[in-house]
Amino acid sequence: MDNQRLFLFAALAMVLMLIYQQWQVDYGQQPQVATEQAQTIAGTETGPETADSADEAIPAAPGSATAITTTGTGSATADTKSKMVEIITDLFEIKVDTNKGTIVEAKLRNYPVSLEQKDTPTAILKDEIDGALSAQSGLTPAKGIANAIKKAVFSVEKERYALEEGADELRVPFSWTGDNGIKLTKTFVFKRDSYLINVEQQLQNNSESEWSGSFYGRLRLIPREMEEPGLLSGAQSFTGGAISLEDTKFEKVSLDDIKEDWSKEFSGTKGGLIKSKGGWTAMIQHYFIAAWIPSQEETNYYMTSYSGKTDSHYMTVTETQKSVAPGESYTFTHGLYIGPKIQNIMEQVAPNLDRTVDYGPLFFLSQPLFWLLEKIHGVLGNWGVAIIVLTIFLKLLFFKLSEKSYKSMAKMKKLGPKMKQIKERHGEDKQKMNQAMMELYKKEKVNPLGGCLPILVQMPFFLALYWMLLESVELRQAPFMLWIVDLSIKDPYFILPLIMGGTMLIQQRLNPAQMDPTQQRMMMLMPIIFTFMFLWFPAGLVLYWVVNNLLSIAQQWVITRRVEKEENEPKPPKKTKKAKA
Repeated sequence: MDNQRLFLFAALAMVLMLIYQQWQVDYGQQPQVATEQAQTIAGTETGPETADSADEAIPAAPGSATAITTTGTGSATADTKSKMVEIITDLFEIKVDTNKGTIVEAKLRNYPVSLEQKDTPTAILKDEIDGALSAQSGLTPAKGIANAIKKAVFSVEKERYALEEGADELRVPFSWTGDNGIKLTKTFVFKRDSYLINVEQQLQNNSESEWSGSFYGRLRLIPREMEEPGLLSGAQSFTGGAISLEDTKFEKVSLDDIKEDWSKEFSGTKGGLIKSKGGWTAMIQHYFIAAWIPSQEETNYYMTSYSGKTDSHYMTVTETQKSVAPGESYTFTHGLYIGPKIQNIMEQVAPNLDRTVDYGPLFFLSQPLFWLLEKIHGVLGNWGVAIIVLTIFLKLLFFKLSEKSYKSMAKMKKLGPKMKQIKERHGEDKQKMNQAMMELYKKEKVNPLGGCLPILVQMPFFLALYWMLLESVELRQAPFMLWIVDLSIKDPYFILPLIMGGTMLIQQRLNPAQMDPTQQRMMMLMPIIFTFMFLWFPAGLVLYWVVNNLLSIAQQWVITRRVEKEENEPKPPKKTKKAKA
C-alpha cells in the first residue's frame, strides 16, 4: 500500500465516522414527543388535583421521624393565585413563580441569543411547553412531598427586585405560613459577578410537634429537537442529565436512560435513591448548564424519573433528613448554578462540575489544546489569531516528522517514470509488478509509507480540535476579522472552505501521482468532498485547516525543490586507494 492509498483510507475513515454520527441523529432513537401539554412550567401539570405523577415520585430521604401534615394555605398567603416575581442582577434576568417558589425563567445577560439579536439574552431556564427547563426546589417531609408545603403559594414584598449599583449581594425572600404554625422562608441570594445562586430555606416550627424532612432540588426538562449552529449537518451536541457522586466523579445520563429510570439500575441503589456524600446533579446543553449543588459535607440521595404524560425528564437530589423541634428553626442551604460551561469558573463552584464541558472521546487531547489556546488568547486578545498561532505551534511540534514525510514523497515523485515503466512491463501480472516495485523502493532507499505518518497523526488532533472549538463557550460569537464574526459557526460566505479546497488541490500537485486510475480519480474527488463537508464546519476549525495546509504547502515545496536539486547535482567521484609502490 502506498502513500496515496493510505491517505485515502484515513480520509474515508473520517468521512465514515462523521456519516455515522449523522446517521445516529437521523435514525437513532429519538426522545418521545409529548402527547399532552403541561399547563405551566411551575410544576402543576394539569391542575391542582392532578399533579404530575413524577411530583409524587420524590421519596423522602431515609429517616424515622414523623412528618407533620398540614392542609391550609395559611394567613400569609390569603391570595392563593400565584404571580411572577422579576429579579434583575448584573448577570441574570430571572422570573420566579410564587407557586412553590420555582425559577421558571433565567436569562444570561452577557450571552445574547445571536449577533443579530444582541439585546436579547439567552434563556437557560424557559417558561415554555416545548423545550422547557425549570429548577424546582422545596422541602420533603418524612412521609413524602404531598402536603401543604408542596402546594404553598408564597407571599413576597415586591414583584420586582434589582441588584443596586455598588451592591455585592441581593437577597429576595419568599414566605409561607401554614395553618398549624409551620413557617417557611425561601430566600434567593445573588452575588455580583457570580452564576451561583444560593437558595436558603428556613423552616420555623411554631407548632406543637416535631417536624422532620429534607431539602430537594430538581431539574425538569421537556426536550425538543433543534438545529444548533456549528454542528455537522444538523447533528446535536449532548443534551441530557449529568451527575457526580463520591465514587463516580462524573457521568452523563442520556434522556433515554432517564426514561428507563437509570437510578434504579445503578449499583448500590436502594428504593431508587443513589446515596453519596457531596456530589451534584445537572441538566446540560451545548454551551450552558443548570445544576443543583447540595452540601458537600452531607450525605445526599440522587434519583432520575420520567413522566410520559408531559415528556418531562427529572434529575433530583435530596439531603439527609433534619428534625426541627417545636419552637426551633433550621435553614437548608444549597446552590444552584445557572450559566455557561466555563471550566475555571465551574471548578470553583463544585468538584468535577467542569467535566460537563464535553470534549468527546479525545478529551485528553482537547483539554491541553484548549489550555494552550486560552493562554495564547490571553496574550493576543483574538480567538482567530490564537487559532493561527496554535496551528503554527502544532506545525513546529511535528516539523521533523513532516520533513521526513515530504522527503519521502518527493523521492516517490522522482520515481514516477520508473514506476510507470514497471507498470507497463508487468501490468498483467500484479505479483511481479509489486515485487519489482519493492525492489525499486529498496534500491532507491525509499519508504512508500513514509509520507503517511503525519496524516495519521493529524487526524486525532483534527477531531480533538473539532470538539474543542465546538464545545468551548468562550468561542461562541467570538469574532476574528472581516466577514468572520463568529468562529463557532460556519463561514457565512463559504470563503474559508473554498480556500481550504484550493489548498488541497495544490497539495495533490506536489504529491506523487497515483498509478491506479481508480484511486487517482478518487484522490481527485477528495478536495471536492472535503470542501463540501467543511461548508458547515465551525469557521474556527476551517481556519485551522487552511493555515495548516498553507504551512504544509510551503514546507513541502521547499523540501521538494531541495530534493530535486540534490538529485540533479553531479555526485563527486569516489576516491580510490593508491597502490603501494
